Amino acid sequence: MLVHLKTLGCRLNEAELETWAQAFQKSGHQITRQAEAANLVVINSCAVTQDAARKSRNLIRRIHRDNPQAKLVVSGCYATLNPDEAAALMGVDLVVSNQDKGQLVEKALDELDMGTMPAMSTEPGEISLFTRGRQRAFVKVQDGCRYRCTFCIVTVARGEESSRTVQAVVDEINALYAQGITEVILTGVHLGGYGSDLGLNLVALVQAIMARTAIPRLRLGSLEPWEFTEGFFELFQNPRIMPHLHLPLQSGSDSVLRRMARRCKTEEFAGIVQQLRAKIPHFNITTDIIVGFPGETEQEWQESLAFIKRVGFGHIHIFTYSKREGTKAASLPNQIANEVKKQRSQQLHELANSMKQQFAKANLGQVFPVLWEAYSEPYGEGKQRVFGYTPNYLRVGCVINNGESLENQTRNAKITALAEHCLSADLAP
Repeated sequence: MLVHLKTLGCRLNEAELETWAQAFQKSGHQITRQAEAANLVVINSCAVTQDAARKSRNLIRRIHRDNPQAKLVVSGCYATLNPDEAAALMGVDLVVSNQDKGQLVEKALDELDMGTMPAMSTEPGEISLFTRGRQRAFVKVQDGCRYRCTFCIVTVARGEESSRTVQAVVDEINALYAQGITEVILTGVHLGGYGSDLGLNLVALVQAIMARTAIPRLRLGSLEPWEFTEGFFELFQNPRIMPHLHLPLQSGSDSVLRRMARRCKTEEFAGIVQQLRAKIPHFNITTDIIVGFPGETEQEWQESLAFIKRVGFGHIHIFTYSKREGTKAASLPNQIANEVKKQRSQQLHELANSMKQQFAKANLGQVFPVLWEAYSEPYGEGKQRVFGYTPNYLRVGCVINNGESLENQTRNAKITALAEHCLSADLAP
């Protein structure tokens, strides 16, 4: 049986797809990139915003339209929050909630009577890594969140916190490394809350990974800025842990943060960033900002812009606030007009692009170990441009001869110039 896996949304969704891919393969089935060729399609949906929910519905409809013969399984946050609506969409054969994701493959095979074909099973240990090539993989270490930020529907969809054991995470990373993966990204709904149900914390997990695996590069996914336990900052003294963190700020105004029920004030956030940059030169901090949160006055917006500019970020994910039924923020007074939200979003995009350029320029002339990927594009006669990422998560491009390959190699490169969509680099000795 040919299985196609599709996701919308976060890195956690991608990590779950990878887990399902491996489970389908162990059951004797084959993963395909072509939705039109699949006998079974699994969609991991998103509902972080109203637009994400709409995109999830449209994706389900499009997949069924393009391949009406395929069985269709829908999971993820949209399907969990709207199970009846999802089940009623044309072509949907099975809805699996987030709470039952661990049994998705078993449910799909049993309830849809797909069967198994052991004779077609892939070789033991063979893994999919179908979406990103064979350089890096996302590893899900926990699910759920104990906090209730007033804008967030994901905590409702994902439920209570649960963590994987250290041994399970270590075993998965060792298996990935044995297959040639050289970079792993730890993910979770509330990554900083890892171990709350096990009497552990994220620092203990990372220390165990460093001690019990040989993975060359480890990244941490999105982390809330209020849960750094003792020893966290010292982790980055290990060169195997990449100097990049995504710390969601959401607003640069303390009064807005209070209405959001966020647990980190702006000056505390600035202090965290200062510590990280003091320890590791060229440390890259990226963030999320919500524009037009209910009640956001012009003064609060200007405070937010000023703080964002003062801190400086390598990249900003900008979300225009959208009302999500089931969240406290949906019932807050003084909802912001769409025209105001659009104007503020444009202002922030301009500032974000400027800061991104500033951070890129600050890295010119630096030599970094770059993990090179498989993707390449023609670059003049007899040449090709290949791409990779620095430890601090800057995308770089390098021109090499046709016939040469840097795929899945970590080679030093000197950043030489700004270029469209990436930085230009030359291989260094």
